[in-house]
Amino acid sequence: MPTPSPESQSAHPRSGRIVAVVVTFNRLDLLRGLMERLRRTPGLAEIVVVDNASTDGTGEWLASAVVGPGSVPVHGVTLADNRGGAGGFHEGMRIGLEHDAELLWLMDDDGMPDDDCLARLLEHRSDLDFWGPVVVDKDDPERLVFPIRLPGGTKVVHAMADVRRAATGGRIDDIVIPFNGVLVTRGLAERIGLPRAEFFIWGDDHEFRLRAEEAGARIATVVDATVRHPSVGSLGTPMMFGRTTYNHSPSDLKHYCMARNNVVNLRTYRGLPHVAAFVAKTVWFYAFTRPSLSRLGLSARGIVAGLRNDFTGHGRFLA
Repeated sequence: MPTPSPESQSAHPRSGRIVAVVVTFNRLDLLRGLMERLRRTPGLAEIVVVDNASTDGTGEWLASAVVGPGSVPVHGVTLADNRGGAGGFHEGMRIGLEHDAELLWLMDDDGMPDDDCLARLLEHRSDLDFWGPVVVDKDDPERLVFPIRLPGGTKVVHAMADVRRAATGGRIDDIVIPFNGVLVTRGLAERIGLPRAEFFIWGDDHEFRLRAEEAGARIATVVDATVRHPSVGSLGTPMMFGRTTYNHSPSDLKHYCMARNNVVNLRTYRGLPHVAAFVAKTVWFYAFTRPSLSRLGLSARGIVAGLRNDFTGHGRFLA
């Protein structure tokens, strides 16, 4: 498993120092809005922005961005090539630890934390290692962008009303939606390592959470802390007559990586019977729920790559 190298970590992290890590790719307008919000966030010591070799002027904007008096300082890094969300967060967390972070606040460029999001998360810092906000649809804040499977059962909720009913003490323990405004302690990052950069996109955040669970991390979602996010399509699409759901994406890149990385995660943390169940769900979904021979073929290629631990196939979608 990947671990931060000793030379990349400070021996003396500054007490209470919070570093935001933002990963961006070709969404300069969204990044500008997010940076404006973060720069005025109380309690934030620094913002690390990892640009995945954008072609829309992001790198130039970061290089010339002027931080006004009283604003949070920005450390921008433009990578030589696109390493996806997984590679971006791997690099950003490494830099944050190197810059003495005690807490890392992780987010993509398309989420917008409410002004009080960090403050509400920090109310729970004394007894958690890995925790985050609810992620709601920016156009419908009573709807979750990423459905939550409640602890202790199979119920998946899509509405804030259900989340509030399930909360105890202002949070739902053992559940978190990474990496959308989540906080990670330095201690946890040093124990379990960084996100797996080779995943490129999709499943790297889930794998990090699984590693955190194995390490006994204290995990939670704080229900009155909010990040607003554009709708992402058909996540949690009902299938098998409503008995379960499937994470369908219109993007071939995302679907290939989802199939590959999900197989790797299931094989590593749950076992081959769970891999077989995922394969069966995929076949059912694209044979009956949303019939598509092309998607069945793409799924098969991703599944085989996952079984072989081959993390090179997504490159064909980046040309």
